[in-house]
Amino acid sequence: MVSSCWQIVARGLLDVLREFSDNENDFISVMETVARMSEDGEPTVRAELMEQVPNIAMFLHESQPNFPAAFSRYLVPIVVRYLTDPNNQVRKTSQAALLVLLEQGLICKGDVESKVCPVLLDLTEPSSDDDYKIEAVAIMCKLVTMLSRDTVEQLLLLRFCELCSDARLFQVRKVCAANFGEFCSIVGQDATEKLLMSKFFDLCSDSLWGIRKACAECFMIVSNSTSPGVRRSKLSPLFISLISDQSRWVRQAAFQSLGRFISTFANPSSTGLYFREDGTLLEPSPCPASSTRCSTNGPTERPPQANQDGRSTPSLESMSRGASSADSAHTPPRERREGLACHHSNPAPPAAAHGRSKETEHTDDNFNSFHYWRPPLPDISEELEILKAEPATSSQIQKVLDCLQPHMDDPDVQAQVQVLSAALKAAQLESQTEAEGPSDSQPPEVGDGVESSPGGKTTELSDEPPSQQNVIPQPLLDQYLSMTDPARAQTVDTEIAKHCAFSLPGVALTLGRQNWHCLKDTYETLATDVQWKVRRTLAFSIHELAVILGDQLTAADLVPIFNGFLKDLDEVRIGVLKHLYDFLKLLHAEKRREYLYQLQEFMVTDNSRNWRFRYELAEQLILIIELYGHYDVFDYLRQIALTLCSDKVSEVRWISYKLVVEILQKMYACGAHDLGLNFINELVVRFCHCPKWVGRQAFAFICQTIVEEDCMPMDQFAQHLLPSLLSLSSDPVANVRVLVAKALRQSVMEKGKERLASDASPDAYSDELEETVTALQADKDRDVCFFASLDPSRALMDTASDTSRTQLLLSTLVT
Repeated sequence: MVSSCWQIVARGLLDVLREFSDNENDFISVMETVARMSEDGEPTVRAELMEQVPNIAMFLHESQPNFPAAFSRYLVPIVVRYLTDPNNQVRKTSQAALLVLLEQGLICKGDVESKVCPVLLDLTEPSSDDDYKIEAVAIMCKLVTMLSRDTVEQLLLLRFCELCSDARLFQVRKVCAANFGEFCSIVGQDATEKLLMSKFFDLCSDSLWGIRKACAECFMIVSNSTSPGVRRSKLSPLFISLISDQSRWVRQAAFQSLGRFISTFANPSSTGLYFREDGTLLEPSPCPASSTRCSTNGPTERPPQANQDGRSTPSLESMSRGASSADSAHTPPRERREGLACHHSNPAPPAAAHGRSKETEHTDDNFNSFHYWRPPLPDISEELEILKAEPATSSQIQKVLDCLQPHMDDPDVQAQVQVLSAALKAAQLESQTEAEGPSDSQPPEVGDGVESSPGGKTTELSDEPPSQQNVIPQPLLDQYLSMTDPARAQTVDTEIAKHCAFSLPGVALTLGRQNWHCLKDTYETLATDVQWKVRRTLAFSIHELAVILGDQLTAADLVPIFNGFLKDLDEVRIGVLKHLYDFLKLLHAEKRREYLYQLQEFMVTDNSRNWRFRYELAEQLILIIELYGHYDVFDYLRQIALTLCSDKVSEVRWISYKLVVEILQKMYACGAHDLGLNFINELVVRFCHCPKWVGRQAFAFICQTIVEEDCMPMDQFAQHLLPSLLSLSSDPVANVRVLVAKALRQSVMEKGKERLASDASPDAYSDELEETVTALQADKDRDVCFFASLDPSRALMDTASDTSRTQLLLSTLVT
């Protein structure tokens, strides 16, 4: 009976603390009661108390100015003491509470170092109880990700190394193996290679397959914490031993990690690509005008080659040009399809581009975060002047290389040396060719074995035999290529081909486009795999692979596979559709235009109830609009949009209404007012005069969105759309009048009234607008009155306070 009372008290502790927090004496009395309660002999009371600790800790943290030491003085000792509680439930509850407190940052660093870590170290002593030891190791491994590097190195690292060699408890070694990567990533490269690497080798050769499997699963994280030399000379052979392990489960885990491990060999300075914060590859930036509503459909400009930290690496060509490259970087790309795209007949003159360039250079001279922290590079301006001469000799290039050699620890210098070394080799070969006399062989033409890299330089495609390269150890690549072997599915994993497809973009990025020949056959094999999950995996990543391979390889090798996916099952086509815009924007305008005729095919699905497929199509078309000229948008995308507007599913219809607005905005942004007027007339007939009330409601929504998005001049809106919108104010269906009232009061009157009144032509509509809104304010439906009278500045607050009206509005939007 007493225990039950204590349980009730424990559950209500937080409310009691809040009640007595204003009085310090009362508060201290409550906390002392908590301390006495923690010593209760009933395990259920102690477990209940521990479940309340995180909430109490959060309250104390918020009230810290009043009780700065209460948590550290009263609660932390209880949590730590319960880690050694004889009752299993109490221990588990305290472990969970401790992790929550650490994740929320509620335990200060001093308490962690002086109270928590000493207990964990005691529990992991060789003489400690087995159960306590296993639990403490698990807590310590989770704790390490929340501590600083210094704390881990000083307090936990050596004990972790000892635990990795625990010969008595395999459970301890297994926990250490599963969390080995976290320790490596925290302590860094030096400690990993000096202290942890030998332990990792021991764990990878442990007699229990479960421990070896755990090592295979964390191999990539361990590899990221080592130097390239250790990665190649030590980890690579070690991984080969795991992938050839006698246990099928170890081999399965190793093959699943193979692609990730290979990706750790990637060198961003040579691939010219790096990752955004969201994890996606930095794509080549489109032409400057592509960001506007009126597309130029011109060729895309490639960004400079970029290092891992995002800094650009100049190519040999740009280095030899010197400062003149800054001007050319601002030159707008030439338009290719003037008849189909909106014309920019007056591009910025060279002087203007030059002015922008100079301004940019001036800004960079004043401050540049890159120059701020890096050691200054040697001044090789004189040597670069030598390279401006055509052609540069081997001795001249060698002179520049000699100047850069003392600074080889800098990643940018390494990238420059790679470029210059290639130029030196080319110059030497040219000298040998001239010495030997003329050759019968013809020089390669542009586009024949030559690929443009993101850094602007051309990279000669490799003539090596298939699968031969020097970026990663060849045995790793051979094992990866074998993942498409049907025998692997029988001896390793039935889904091994799917794992191969999943990691292929990472492997391709690591090898670089010059070694695409190593992966091409494997990719084509996966693209025709009998398992649709394998093909879908490729479809979801084909746009990323296109970024990696560049224009020419994409057109030659990826476009045919992309076209095949378009005719595949819906489960595969959704992968293509999900990133359709990302893929199309990488293609040249001529190739991109070919897909205009195929967009209609996405309207046909294997299952008509698969409405999410059509919803995704509408979302992608909103993005794709910018890739095409206004004539193409009007001729092809308009009809698809109108068809989607008639979909049976409301979610598809409402996203399609936004697509319609985007199309209209494209027309007016490109100055195609005649096409825009034709489209408006079609919208009026199709929606405003629709016999079904949902169509008339959609017209009100479209009009409101047009005004809010500034899709067209207000005088044009007043002349061509406003009269039809006003006519719906007397619609017999209240749901239609609700959206009309909302559109008129919150959008048209607020954003367009001043412009309407300033024009002579729409004065009549301005007066009629006010009369219509006044009439709606007196509507017999209370919700119509509400939205017609609603002050837009108070709309959010008033709507939040009126639940019934909010629910009605939401219901009308999804009807």
